[in-house]
Amino acid sequence: MRTAQSYLPFILAMCAVVAASNYLVQFPVQAQFGGINLAEILTWGAFTYPVAFLVTDLTNRRFGPAAARIVVVSGFVLAVALSIWLATPRIAIASGSAFLVAQLLDVAVFERLRRSTWWKAPLLSSLLGSIVDTVLFFGVAFSARFAFIDANFGMEDGSLAFAVPFFGIGYDVPLWTSLAAGDFAVKILVALVLLAPYRVLRSFIADRSAVAA
Repeated sequence: MRTAQSYLPFILAMCAVVAASNYLVQFPVQAQFGGINLAEILTWGAFTYPVAFLVTDLTNRRFGPAAARIVVVSGFVLAVALSIWLATPRIAIASGSAFLVAQLLDVAVFERLRRSTWWKAPLLSSLLGSIVDTVLFFGVAFSARFAFIDANFGMEDGSLAFAVPFFGIGYDVPLWTSLAAGDFAVKILVALVLLAPYRVLRSFIADRSAVAA
């Protein structure tokens, strides 16, 4: 039976990634691209969060789904605790719930596809998890419907409900909706990029079936 020490590097990596993402998601990218104001469609958290799926998938590959769930839950607890300090209670609640559901979905999808072509399990599990994470996180963190969470803690409304053009060019939508779409688009791109380190790390992190053999 594996000890907690075996999973510690993965737990620490998960906590670092999610805590950083929770903090960075509060900051839009202040830049222009092709005449589009990126601050209206993208936050810095989109670039770091997909790494959490890489950590989960590598844990699953090495130790299996049960160990991956331990890392997810441990990372969830530590990340929420850090998020309360780094961000607002509302961000912490939104991040925690979205993270837990999305990462557990990632574990289940990865396990089902682990014997397929090497890229299918990490890519599809990350994409499906990103969809769930984006919808839950931005819905709870920034929708006016959940503004009461921070209000109960004596904090200002962070709903980001004022209107901007969708993706910088479409019909007017609440800013948080445009940010969610932009973040998800980047998560897809980052998930594709992370296939390269996953492919490399497969050589150093053996599959659990090979270790057992």
